[in-house]
Amino acid sequence: MELNADFSQRVIVRSADLDWQPSPMPGVERRMLDRIGDEKARATSIVRYAPGSEFSPHVHGGGEEFLVLAGVFQDEHGDFPARSYVRNPPTSKHTPASAPGCIIFVKLWQFERSDRTHIRIDTHKLPAIHPAGRSGIRVKP
Repeated sequence: MELNADFSQRVIVRSADLDWQPSPMPGVERRMLDRIGDEKARATSIVRYAPGSEFSPHVHGGGEEFLVLAGVFQDEHGDFPARSYVRNPPTSKHTPASAPGCIIFVKLWQFERSDRTHIRIDTHKLPAIHPAGRSGIRVKP
């Protein structure tokens, strides 16, 4: 599958207009924003975990990074509430779940194979800056 895969072309995706697509695990659905590949893919998606849902244990061969948009994402490394940023490098593994349910913005297979840097950030604690010349915009670098 290829979806918005030509990065030389600008694309605007209104994620709220996309249907939720089932994943291989019951209670876990996604809105695909871009994708190159089938189930194991270089992909950007919004993923929704129903309360009490979980994904089977797996290894991220190409790494993953995600931002928790709502609810609480959980795995054996901790509980990650809304505004948590998590970066799991290639070869990392976990068993994702969410007792209360959550929505995450996730990117898969977008790292250098040699990268092994884990990152966990509570972005709520980061100060926002106002970039020069961009009125009304705040950024958390």
